Amino acid sequence: MTNQNNKPITCKYCGSEGVVKFGTYKGIQRYWCKVCQRKFKIDDTLFHMKTPTNQVSSALNSYYEGMSIKAIRRHLQQEHAHAPSTATIYEWIQKYTQYAVDSARDYHPKVGNTWIADETVLNIDGQDVWMWDIIDEKTRYLLATRISQSHTTRDAQLLIDRAIKRAGLSPKVVITDALNSYLDVSYGKDAEHRLGSPFSVQSSTSLIERFHSTFKSRTKVMRGLKNIETAIDFTDGWLVHYNYLRPHESLNDKTPAEVAGIDYPYGNWADIIRKHIPSEPIIVEHKPRGTLRLPESFIGRPPKRRRPRITKTRTLSRRRVFPLTQSITVMGRIR
Repeated sequence: MTNQNNKPITCKYCGSEGVVKFGTYKGIQRYWCKVCQRKFKIDDTLFHMKTPTNQVSSALNSYYEGMSIKAIRRHLQQEHAHAPSTATIYEWIQKYTQYAVDSARDYHPKVGNTWIADETVLNIDGQDVWMWDIIDEKTRYLLATRISQSHTTRDAQLLIDRAIKRAGLSPKVVITDALNSYLDVSYGKDAEHRLGSPFSVQSSTSLIERFHSTFKSRTKVMRGLKNIETAIDFTDGWLVHYNYLRPHESLNDKTPAEVAGIDYPYGNWADIIRKHIPSEPIIVEHKPRGTLRLPESFIGRPPKRRRPRITKTRTLSRRRVFPLTQSITVMGRIR
């Protein structure tokens, strides 16, 4: 099949020429690929979207690199003479962040034997919460991240369990700071726990501290995370962007996923938007945010429950009040 210029029409996903016409939508011709069994259009726009893919991918990359949504809107207006609303841009971020998280769900990196864990404080809706991260020293691969309202031993254990599940193995050395929550954690069989600091030579936590400074510089542009849902969405998307799409100078301009031996099929956000097929339907819901609450817990050991003390209060006797019209006999006199 050829177009008006007698050039063969190929599938934009697999490059095959085995395509047939598949009807029209709003006057735009659609095609069906017999090889990958996907429908497509010749132009660069996505289905049910008027914005070209390169503008959507530019918005996503700019968002995770540190630009605010209003700044992204101004950038699109200057570069492409197209200014979508801030709500539309945030819908792109919500939708295709789920694409990215789904695309990287089943990969297990080949990491080293030394992991570095640390925690930092984020401000969400005027409240300070803890963000936990653990990174591989050799590949700079971010193994796990989570958000909690406390920094107890249970919170540290959940972080280690997620990292072990992602890597598929237990570490030999785990370097943390001197937080007491790390002391009673089970790091795996024959794992060594070392206390480090950013200024230590052999047991340095500077890698994870540098990551946290990068993360906080991003949240400053966002003027603080607004609610727990926004924080979870952003941290999930940031983990994929950091591991799979963002090259590092210390890794010779490679991504941590490449150094960890992962053959990730997408090189940028545009590839994820155009080529990835989600394993489950992606739904962007318009619902009030800020309703999700983290489970409350305590720092250290939870306090013992005590019965409320019941204090006996002394009741005062009521004084008898006489009406003004009633006469009272005092010392035999009537007043």
